[in-house]
Amino acid sequence: MRVIKSLVVGTALIAATTLQAQMAMPAPSGSSPAVAPPHNDMAGMPGMAGMAGMDMMSMPAAFGPYPMNREASGTSWQPDASPHQAIHIMTGDWAVMIHGLLTGVYDTQSGPRGGTKAFAAGMVMGMASRDVGDRGRLQFRAMLSPDPFMGASGYPLLLATGETADGKTPLVDRQHPHDLFMELSASYSHRLSDHASAFVYVGLPGEPAFGPPAFMHRQSIMDSPEAPISHHWVDSMHITEGVVTGGLTVGAVKVEASGYKGREPDQNRYDIETPKLDSVAIRASVNPTPRLSLQVSWARQVSPEQLNHDVNERRWSASAIYTVPIGATGFWSTTAIWAQRRAFGGVEKHGPALDAWVLESAVHPDEGWTVYGRAEQVDNDELLAAPAGHTGRTLTAGKVELGAIRDFRIAPHLKFGVGSQVARNFVGRDLAATYRGDRWGAMGFVRLKID
Repeated sequence: MRVIKSLVVGTALIAATTLQAQMAMPAPSGSSPAVAPPHNDMAGMPGMAGMAGMDMMSMPAAFGPYPMNREASGTSWQPDASPHQAIHIMTGDWAVMIHGLLTGVYDTQSGPRGGTKAFAAGMVMGMASRDVGDRGRLQFRAMLSPDPFMGASGYPLLLATGETADGKTPLVDRQHPHDLFMELSASYSHRLSDHASAFVYVGLPGEPAFGPPAFMHRQSIMDSPEAPISHHWVDSMHITEGVVTGGLTVGAVKVEASGYKGREPDQNRYDIETPKLDSVAIRASVNPTPRLSLQVSWARQVSPEQLNHDVNERRWSASAIYTVPIGATGFWSTTAIWAQRRAFGGVEKHGPALDAWVLESAVHPDEGWTVYGRAEQVDNDELLAAPAGHTGRTLTAGKVELGAIRDFRIAPHLKFGVGSQVARNFVGRDLAATYRGDRWGAMGFVRLKID
């Protein structure tokens, strides 16, 4: 378990050292430090070829005067060097983007708490934006998922916990299905200068200002069809039934705050729930170089779990994403994440601090191949049953997975992929009897990808 934590810390230190070295380099003779001009420095980035009817210079970012490749899920940031794999179209004054993944998966998890299942997962996203006056930018975004069709039991995923999908029992060793409507949002940004802007983002549902981009949007792991076991530490708030975020961007820095509904989605995965701004999140992000994105965030979340409604949580998150372009269309992206949950309220008033450490990386050397991996360690008090309103025994578990996918171009903006992955779950001495030792998990999958 300590190896995973050391890898996360080491990756963050390498990124920080690289940043320090780059910042210490003297400017070329005759030049002065300046923020890169917006919207004109991405032509050589991977993923820029093949756009329908436009180029990156004609499609501004939604929240500020910087390259649009910086924007990821919700209002989160990723490195400017990230590929933007989507169809882009100009229709009148509107810039339209379409992106999607549909994956058919066969999942098998070994041991007495495992199982097998075939299911469909993925998402389809559409976005439309336009200028409003001389300084404004308006954006609408919608994202839908086929997850509800897999049923209330979700799919087998050893060491995963969080939420209920039937309103009666917590899901343990299974991943819950996401809602049909993953995001329906609108945003407006107002340019204050050539390098600064203010923005407001409203989602029903949407994503508050917490953590790195959600796992299905992180370049380092988006090709994996399974959720991380750290999902409810790092990014479970990506589907929030009511969120309002206000923020300010100045060059490479963004600060923002959200009011949002703390309760996670209920068992009705096809509906849109009543919004309620009872929780708060704050995030600071910085992209000091085109290849590096850093964030730190905090949240006070009211009553996240339907089955423990009188228990609240405080959450912390810090992450570093480093992305390197490879050739014309390739990349290598790595993410290191630390997150913490701590319950308060309920019978026990204060729960233990539960940490999660995540290291994930993907190499996409060309259009055909992607190889990815993830290592996680979590402190979890839900793996063993506990009386209602009480936290269970805190146990540490970990997981390492490795996978690959081979994509084949079948149309100008459509790929068909075939992939597989294998995972080893490390349960530790205290869980060995329950799981009958460390267990294996594997997935085989096929995928359609709109890009």
